[in-house]
Amino acid sequence: MYSEKFLKFIEMWQKEFAIERSIDEKVCVDKDGNPIPWYTYPAIEYISQFDYTDKDIFEYGCGYSSMFWAERAKSVTSIEDNPQWFERWQNEFSHPKLDIRWRDEGEIYENAIFEEGKKYDVIVIDGKRRAECASAAVRGLASGGMIILDDSDRINTSQEYVKAVDALQQADLIQVDFYGFCPMNNYTKTTSLFLSRNFHFDSLYKIQPINGWGNLWSMSRKGRKEFYKKFV
Repeated sequence: MYSEKFLKFIEMWQKEFAIERSIDEKVCVDKDGNPIPWYTYPAIEYISQFDYTDKDIFEYGCGYSSMFWAERAKSVTSIEDNPQWFERWQNEFSHPKLDIRWRDEGEIYENAIFEEGKKYDVIVIDGKRRAECASAAVRGLASGGMIILDDSDRINTSQEYVKAVDALQQADLIQVDFYGFCPMNNYTKTTSLFLSRNFHFDSLYKIQPINGWGNLWSMSRKGRKEFYKKFV
């Protein structure tokens, strides 16, 4: 009963986004099996355009994103507060640029960002105590860097997120919200980027933006014609 065009749409989500595998197997991976963050797909595609080889990353909350960043960045420090998850990630993820640390007990968690006495180019807030972590992230952010707050749409139901977003906005950062679907979920959410006013990461490509996943214009002209013929 479904149209051919709609079935093609479903096929694109299955193949290009690997969403079926991600939901059924509960893994955050792309179509080639590479780890990706549990952010919205638009946010993942946007941040994937930049060169992080000289960037230091700090994460509140460890997971598939830790390996995603480790494959791209100069260094990644990821803080985990759950002992069971910490043990799992220690066993599952091994990368010379990734340092996974267990930190708990209130202020010890958010203040872990200051342990090395340096500032970070990218700071991800995707764990517990997000309001406190947002305040710490503002102080730990390097000039020209960005802060990523995942699940930011929870501001509509959570005072913790109201305080987190307020701390980031008060720091005069540029807020860009990426709405959409994400790995492992069958519903939408929001990942927000807070960019420094002097944000300017180098692109991996000669042009920006590049073609996104499933983009028709990534095909050759001949390929686009053959694609359209099916629906004429």
